[in-house]
Amino acid sequence: MSKTNLDDISNYTKLDPSDMLRHLHDIPTLCSYAWEQAQLLKLPDNYGDVNKVVVLGMGGSAIGCDLLSSLVINECRVPIFISRAYTAPAFLDDNTLVIASSYSGTTEETLSAFKPLINSGCKKIVLTSGGQLATLAKERNIPVFMLNYQSPPRATLPLSFLALLGIFCQLGLLDDKRADVAEACNMLQEYSQQLNENAPEANNQAKQLARLLYNKMTIIYGAEHLSEVARRWHLQINENAKAWASSAAFPELNHNATTGYEFPTEVSLNAHVIMLRCSNLHPRVLLRYDITGRILDKAGIKHTILDAKGQSKLAQMLSLILLGDYVSYYLALLYGIDPYPIKAVEYLRAELTKM
Repeated sequence: MSKTNLDDISNYTKLDPSDMLRHLHDIPTLCSYAWEQAQLLKLPDNYGDVNKVVVLGMGGSAIGCDLLSSLVINECRVPIFISRAYTAPAFLDDNTLVIASSYSGTTEETLSAFKPLINSGCKKIVLTSGGQLATLAKERNIPVFMLNYQSPPRATLPLSFLALLGIFCQLGLLDDKRADVAEACNMLQEYSQQLNENAPEANNQAKQLARLLYNKMTIIYGAEHLSEVARRWHLQINENAKAWASSAAFPELNHNATTGYEFPTEVSLNAHVIMLRCSNLHPRVLLRYDITGRILDKAGIKHTILDAKGQSKLAQMLSLILLGDYVSYYLALLYGIDPYPIKAVEYLRAELTKM
């Protein structure tokens, strides 16, 4: 049991000197800001005349597109592909919209994939805060959505996710989402008051969940538009809490993951499964949540089902993203570590630079 008192505000200054907490406070405002700015981005008239969209990105700069894809897969009129590689897919052509997303503008994989496309006929947009990617775009008059927010890339998710949603709506690839964005932003403002550091642990769902997951291997399950939200939880626990976590999606996980609960027994005894759910999932998928819960019970694995807030899919996604971000932050404090730095990633980048 961690001795950290999550209701003692002095612990936040001591354990979070870089003020990662501020970025959690900013999530509701960043969502509305990104949506509004996306409506103002000037794009050529022919940018909506495409038959596919490819997003080039890594890490926190790519997860926004994953979330968008899971949100709109049943309504977007073109397919969306996410490429996390040094080279772009071979099927790009003049009917492709390529979006290069790199918060720093220096992500080597994204730059490597984007540079050969500079003089190609595909349509191009850049999402960045600067760096070489911004320079390349501005030199060639490629539209740039500037991520004007100082933070680690993972904290810019509200910007990239809502900016992409706004761009797709502006291009006519999606129906207008203004009402869904308004509902989601209002919900986030209210919900954040229930989850922030000033809400006592006795009434704070995020603090309680962090306490529950302390010293546990956390596995997060989601389905449909919540599948990538589950992965966001897993990545935030990795990066903020520096802790083991993984994720999987219904119904696929019932064809494989549920057979792997037996060994090693030490893992099963120290694991906790979080299942992210909402009422408008496919009825057969909702049945799988209950049945999977019974399978977990038989295996002696603790689990918790969390229901999303909101009516729209966007609000449901953002409610659980907000909750997961707070949980990962509080979990870092329980471990007594600074949630801001990601030393393993920084070491890897330094070693690659040497080579």
